[in-house]
Amino acid sequence: MPVFLETERLVLRPFTEADTDRLFALDDDPEVMRFINGGAPASLETVRTRVLPRLLHDYPCSGTRGFWAAEEKATGAFLGWFEFRPLDEHSPAVVELGYRLNRTAWGKGYATEGSRELIDKGFTELGVERVTANTMTVNTRSRRVMEKSGLSFLRNFTGDWPDAIPGSEHGEVEYELTRAVWERRR
Repeated sequence: MPVFLETERLVLRPFTEADTDRLFALDDDPEVMRFINGGAPASLETVRTRVLPRLLHDYPCSGTRGFWAAEEKATGAFLGWFEFRPLDEHSPAVVELGYRLNRTAWGKGYATEGSRELIDKGFTELGVERVTANTMTVNTRSRRVMEKSGLSFLRNFTGDWPDAIPGSEHGEVEYELTRAVWERRR
């Protein structure tokens, strides 16, 4: 299987249909999904028909996908995924950074490690000019990963939550990192 990116401890590779059960297990963990859908149970059919097609999508502007399966380099264990997706199908200039990892991978620095390497690859190889990331205001762990990855707080906003979940009443936050800021820090 082709590798998109390797870090010291991670391998990021394209998803395949063989990942369906792993994705289902990830999305079926109520703690993993707490800030996404309030921890509601996953549906295998939804993973097959909605989640996986989104993860398999190729972006013509970058010639890559926007989502990558994350595996632990030493063991090959599936840890979850990273998103580094152009917001415009036809321009790699602005990408959204995201991550969803199994609970067993939490607190080990994987999210920060993968995010930093994706950001570096984006600015050096993929034509990215701005990286953005969003989460619920109350999701302090994800916000900390964004900060440790070099992103800075940009704004609070109120998202359109079709089904309110605990914490959504506090709104969301957006973080960003521009190429100019990234270059100054190097």
